Amino acid sequence: MSSIPKIEDAVRAAIISRPDAILDDSDVMKALIAENERSMGPNIVDLRGIAMDRMETRLDRLENTHRSVIAAAYENVAGTQQIHRAILRLLEPTSFETVLEDLGGEIADILRVDVAKLVLEAEKCTTEREIIPLTHGLTVADPGFVASYLAQNRDGAPRQITLRQIQRGSGLVYGVKAEQIRSEACLMLDLGPNRLPGMLVLGAVDETVFGPHQGTDLLLFFAGAFERVVRRWLS
Repeated sequence: MSSIPKIEDAVRAAIISRPDAILDDSDVMKALIAENERSMGPNIVDLRGIAMDRMETRLDRLENTHRSVIAAAYENVAGTQQIHRAILRLLEPTSFETVLEDLGGEIADILRVDVAKLVLEAEKCTTEREIIPLTHGLTVADPGFVASYLAQNRDGAPRQITLRQIQRGSGLVYGVKAEQIRSEACLMLDLGPNRLPGMLVLGAVDETVFGPHQGTDLLLFFAGAFERVVRRWLS
């Protein structure tokens, strides 16, 4: 008689009636394959088993990629809605002062940043009183400040969108919150002919909010809308 114990009749009947349940259970299939390899001995190369292992690895990789693509899609949709809400809020005020107040308040909240600040360059901005933040949403600086701030000692023309981690924020830009800022998005603004450039700065205490590896399409769109609003009020 065989020393191999028989499968109980109920278990055997369940397997025969539902073989797909065995095939769909990855743990059961792994155990069966491992037992089959053990029974063949160490001197037998199971090419089919090797192929199945490789296919399983590829399947796991595809599943992980699928999850990443879905997560990125949801994140992109959420980011688009966020930017749209911020732009709609930007279009509501009936005065430039209200725009600046909203920028440092509700718009910053919508964008989930700790500081949102418009930086404008102005001629003869030399005294300390003139360069301190004028409102929660505005800072005025000397000509050339925007290009210098964006470059941060780097060669070449500044990019329109700069995302980076920082050790601390600029006191001129962030005021009393400068020591807490760990990442920022800097959006260079074209304010029209014969006008000095401007910059919209979004600062976050969390160092992971902005980084050079992130996409900039939504921020480019927001910068385009924002600079048109500012041009209207400056004119």
